[in-house]
Amino acid sequence: MCKYHIVFTKYRRKVIYNQYKSSLGEIFHRLCDYKGVDIIEGHLMPDHVHMLVSIPPRISVSSFMGYLKGKSALMMFDKHANLNYK
Repeated sequence: MCKYHIVFTKYRRKVIYNQYKSSLGEIFHRLCDYKGVDIIEGHLMPDHVHMLVSIPPRISVSSFMGYLKGKSALMMFDKHANLNYK
């Protein structure tokens, strides 16, 4: 397994707080478990995310990030409909 420190924005505005923070944490854990990726450490900041992850060699970092950001956005929009409006 290869370890990566990944930093990425979420919605490009400061929305990661209160109920969204716990929802995002649960969603990230669920999606990573499904792909066999271990979250070693993670921090949700108001406008971005830091994650130290262990990704299996069969999965590229770029494809994993596309999957994680795409699926987590859809799951957040399903759970919190008001995020659709910027």
